[in-house]
Amino acid sequence: EIAFLNITSFRHGVIEDMPMLQVLEEASKSIFVPLTVGGGIRSYSDPDSGKTWGALEVAARYFRAGADKVSIGSDTVVAAEAYIASGGVKTGKTSIETISHVYGAQAVVISIDPKRVYLQKKEDCTNANHAVVELEESQAGPNGERFCWYQCTVKGGREARDICAVTVAKAAEALGAGEIMLNCIDMDGQCSGFDHALMNAVSNAVSIPVIASSGAGNEQHFVDVFTSTGVQAALAAGMFHRKEVEIEAVKKHMSENAIPSRRC
Repeated sequence: EIAFLNITSFRHGVIEDMPMLQVLEEASKSIFVPLTVGGGIRSYSDPDSGKTWGALEVAARYFRAGADKVSIGSDTVVAAEAYIASGGVKTGKTSIETISHVYGAQAVVISIDPKRVYLQKKEDCTNANHAVVELEESQAGPNGERFCWYQCTVKGGREARDICAVTVAKAAEALGAGEIMLNCIDMDGQCSGFDHALMNAVSNAVSIPVIASSGAGNEQHFVDVFTSTGVQAALAAGMFHRKEVEIEAVKKHMSENAIPSRRC
């Protein structure tokens, strides 16, 4: 599977983002694995024309361009906040609900971009909705902290919100999401492996598939995340873009460690 993620899409609307749509259209002509596209899946108004586009219309534009799935990021956090605040009431109007209703849950991936908030002890977290996890010694915070909760961000990681990744994941599943792409800002680009504590915290809290993302740097990192956590898939970008590791090498190493994968 291939994921196209437009991290600057919050600045403008997808409908006007012709380069991204053209990339998707061209890719879908010759790529025959599922394509997931994310960035800007939300309702918005064109400041020039005043026309309002619903999230379903935006998603439909991506699907017509060749996408098999859409990934919803910032709007997922907003929807989760409203869902929790209402005591678990579904409005049927969120991006997740409207797209899932028309295209099915399997077409809706939600992308969560959290960062660690370190704690010296569990009791230091005063919000009961924040899931606190214990970290391995090698993952301790800058002052030796062995606990943290994972604070969700929006707008490409530029804005933090007072809601944790586990809470957002559970709310998104309830609203109709079919899959979770789970990133970690602290691990992104480090090439030191996936955040196992985060992956386990979320995968243990939901029943839909979780895709591990952020931190992969070599073949062993994929083996580690599949043997140590409950995720169903793992994603990498930089190490493949830079051709440091080939996709087939990852699959071969997984096979050698009794982890099945689809081979070319």
